Amino acid sequence: MQYFNFHTHQYTNTDLVTELVNQYPQEFDAGIPFYSIGIHPWYINEARIKSDLVIIESKLKENNCLAIGESGLDKRIEIPMDLQQQVFENQLLLAQKYNKPVVIHCVAAFQEVIDTKKRLKITVPMIIHGFSKSLQLAKQLVDNGFYLSFGKYLLRNPELETVFITIPNDRFFLETDTIEEIIEDVYALAAKYKKTTVIEIQQLISTNFQTVFKTSLETT
Repeated sequence: MQYFNFHTHQYTNTDLVTELVNQYPQEFDAGIPFYSIGIHPWYINEARIKSDLVIIESKLKENNCLAIGESGLDKRIEIPMDLQQQVFENQLLLAQKYNKPVVIHCVAAFQEVIDTKKRLKITVPMIIHGFSKSLQLAKQLVDNGFYLSFGKYLLRNPELETVFITIPNDRFFLETDTIEEIIEDVYALAAKYKKTTVIEIQQLISTNFQTVFKTSLETT
């Protein structure tokens, strides 16, 4: 059965693993089978926002572009929040236009992300990648329609088990992001925490994949 790696920056071309590889507009690699593409808040360049958005919109029309992102808000960087917000909203509107889910990067701005989703009436799935925060925040996000993806911090922080086991089975994904561990390691730990089998985790995520991406994981 397939493993799905919701978010990674490195395509590994591994058997039985479908990878959603993060791509940037100016560094696009057409050889990657399935990808997300977006303007990460860290890499906002005012001089090329328009051209980046043109590239993103062109890729969103392609079947192997599964999502937009990473996109989001980060209060711990120097790029002004109003500029981040503008770029974030532009991408959310594109996601809505092309009915694509959104991979969210969020640092210390979760309420702003929630408020933006509500204000713009965004109905496409929005997935917080690399979740590492509290049970209270996890519940707030799930209650507001978000999905949560777990990876690096699940492996690194044993205290995150308490949060992970409370996440409804129809609201989570697993990822490697930039870590050296393989996605199979993340699935094994997720199965341990959920007190189930890796096969069951694969089945749950396969179902979530079909819900979010409107296609079967086995046919990708």
